[in-house]
Amino acid sequence: MTASATRAPAATDTTSAWGRFLVVARPYWTGDRRAVAWAVLAGLIVLMLLDTQFAVMLNKQTGELTSALSARDEGRFWAAVRGMLWVVGFAVPVYAFYYASRDAYANDWRRWLTRRFLDAYLSDRAYFRLAGVDNPDQRIAEDVNTFTGRSLNFLLILLGSVMQLVAFSTVLWGLSKMLVGFLVVYAVVGTVLSIGLFGRPLIRLNFWQLKREADFRFRLMRLRENAESIAFYRGEQQERHQLDQRLRAALLNTRKLIRAQFMLNLFQRSFSQLSLLVPFVVLAADVLAGRLEVGQAVQAGGAFAAVLSAVSLIVDNFESLSRFVAGIDRLHVMAAALQAAPPDGGIKRQAAHDLKLSKLTVKAPDSERVLVENLSLTLPPGESLLITGASGCGKSSLLRAIAGLWTHGSGRIHHPPQEDVFFLPQRPYLQSGTLRSQLIYPSTHTALDDTALLKVLDEVQLRHLAESEAGLDRSEDWEKLLSGGEQQRLAFARLLVHAPRVAILDEATSALDDANQRRLYERLRDRGTTLISIAHRAAVAGFHRRVLNLIGGGRWELRRTRPAETQAAEATAPAARAARADQA
Repeated sequence: MTASATRAPAATDTTSAWGRFLVVARPYWTGDRRAVAWAVLAGLIVLMLLDTQFAVMLNKQTGELTSALSARDEGRFWAAVRGMLWVVGFAVPVYAFYYASRDAYANDWRRWLTRRFLDAYLSDRAYFRLAGVDNPDQRIAEDVNTFTGRSLNFLLILLGSVMQLVAFSTVLWGLSKMLVGFLVVYAVVGTVLSIGLFGRPLIRLNFWQLKREADFRFRLMRLRENAESIAFYRGEQQERHQLDQRLRAALLNTRKLIRAQFMLNLFQRSFSQLSLLVPFVVLAADVLAGRLEVGQAVQAGGAFAAVLSAVSLIVDNFESLSRFVAGIDRLHVMAAALQAAPPDGGIKRQAAHDLKLSKLTVKAPDSERVLVENLSLTLPPGESLLITGASGCGKSSLLRAIAGLWTHGSGRIHHPPQEDVFFLPQRPYLQSGTLRSQLIYPSTHTALDDTALLKVLDEVQLRHLAESEAGLDRSEDWEKLLSGGEQQRLAFARLLVHAPRVAILDEATSALDDANQRRLYERLRDRGTTLISIAHRAAVAGFHRRVLNLIGGGRWELRRTRPAETQAAEATAPAARAARADQA
């Protein structure tokens, strides 16, 4: 997850926004969920038709009530009251069921689309290579939810507006053709002005607001994740400075949004309030001359408001539409990045029994700097290799290439199946969960029983973690609970649980004492594990048969080492000779 800069969308025209919307939305309507999607949508349309018909009937009964009161006709009045109660009795449950069904439909769409993004995000290690897409967590967790809810809302509003337009236009046309013509001109002018005056600025400001709010939240999350390191550094002042910068940027953009929204509210309020007056001004002459009943004028006013609401969809919902389009842009960028094929960096990979590097050249990503050049070696089963060199010479980069994370360079890597290769980083990744889940990570289940798992904990001297009443089901925030050395030993326990053919260790024993380090390396050697390590401590060399020293500039040298026992004997030889001399 990164917080890199993202360019605001340049195009805000309707065609491009519609195209971006289809890229994100189409799979739900054409994929494996399409039968349910279209069936439920059809049901929602039926409910909307019923709701629209009830609205027309209520508008008619309102006019009838007004005319009955104006004519002082008691019988007509109570008949209109009974008619309205019957309509309300049917209209209310239809209205409630429609909105409940709409929200459930949006929730199902969100579930499907979120899973689709998660599948793409976690497949082929896309989350690792997804550079340039800021805050992917927010896009998946929040933007997808907003997208599905508002997409369905706007779609149904559009369909409802069409139904409302047809139903009430018929009523309005029968009462006053002049009023229909005036309404069309009024709505067109309002829509053109709203798009021309507020369109591009509001969409751009909403896009940046989403990004800057996400950047501020990301920085807060980083503070929580690295709380211990920051506390040791006493880095509160620097962290506050970083937080203030991001908060300032978000609030500055918010002020711009407030100003833009103020102008939009002035326009929208004026537009809607004047629409209440227009029908009565237009119809006043007919009512005053007795050619039109007062109730009919009220009915015409209601129909005018309903039709105007239908044709003024953009004006009434422009603020929400601008935020919606900004969210579409963010999801479209991420969808395009996830659908893009992984870059072919030139390093080829091929399944094999042994680990073999053939004329391997590794380059730094996004540059032509050569880290390792033309390296060839074979590691048969049980062989061990230590990679050494100065900081920045490319040791970790070579491991990333072997693991398949980096592909920039040339040559070929022959490797066992991925399930037979296990990687231990210097800083282990620990989830918040049960002790059992930590031991079997990244698997979700294991064939080992509790006795076998406890034996593994004994081997890494962490049995005390399972001595509580919950045992292996003890749940903790292990990253905060365990020391650095305990975390590395727990990571070694994972390695022993999975028993891979090849183990790759990147400074995986840097926090361990010599005794624990020796015990764990000897355990791997006894199992016959093929071992590749990066370490700066000289004692580690004794647990490896070969050493690959990276000199820099792509150069390297490969040599054999002496066994750990020989090194230990040589280290103790001077002391033994001195003791014998003292005895003599």
